[in-house]
Amino acid sequence: MPRIAIADGEIHYEVTGEGHPLILVSGLNGVARYWQPQIAEFAARYRVITYDQRGTGGSDHQQREFSVDQMARELLALMDALKIEHAHIVGLSTGGAIGQTLAIEHPERVARLVLVSTWTHCDPWFRRLFEARRRMYELCGPELHAMFHPLFLYPPDYVNAHDAEILEEQKRAPTKSAPVAASIGRIDALLAFDRREGLARIVAPTLIIAGDNDYITPSYHAEAISRAIPGSHLLILHGGGHSLSKTRAAEFNHAVLNFLEEKNI
Repeated sequence: MPRIAIADGEIHYEVTGEGHPLILVSGLNGVARYWQPQIAEFAARYRVITYDQRGTGGSDHQQREFSVDQMARELLALMDALKIEHAHIVGLSTGGAIGQTLAIEHPERVARLVLVSTWTHCDPWFRRLFEARRRMYELCGPELHAMFHPLFLYPPDYVNAHDAEILEEQKRAPTKSAPVAASIGRIDALLAFDRREGLARIVAPTLIIAGDNDYITPSYHAEAISRAIPGSHLLILHGGGHSLSKTRAAEFNHAVLNFLEEKNI
């Protein structure tokens, strides 16, 4: 995985396939490998870029204070370094917040936008959940959080069917190698995020995808985003939980590719 210098740090990234650039932006854990269920199929049609966000994975771990605006600037810097003028952006959860920010502040850089399992602002449910996760890191470190993480991401049917696989995931959880201060700083960034006033300015064709049983970002956030972005498309999947790009990968991939190719979703 090559590394590229951006601003005052470094980002690890991967490029797979050829064609129009398609950037996959991960959630709170921030690592490129999250998108394994998508890369092969997407790369058959696009130049797919994945990357580890700063403070995670193979990118530098120097950063301690984070904001979604800063994460969006680093994505923009990565695009500049790779000489990508504009790209399709698919962002999940935190990646969806980054996608919203990029599309609002730099509309010329976003061709088509897919927002997955993401949110509008920190409401009481979101605040209680992420303050509890923050406290878990402070008091217990990453090991306990790694045990709870699958319960946040996946619905019971997926956990029951993939128990051994999830156990292996826990052993190599990205947050185990990331500094606790970085994980806490990234949570603080989510708690501060609110781009509701800018959503109406998004001009990129936009698809919003959510699961009807998402524990972290309930689907009412997706409905609110869809109402705010002119001409956007909303797709609510039955089941799948927060990480529906993994738990409902075939359905997710089909919907995203159809949208990017301007076909019926």
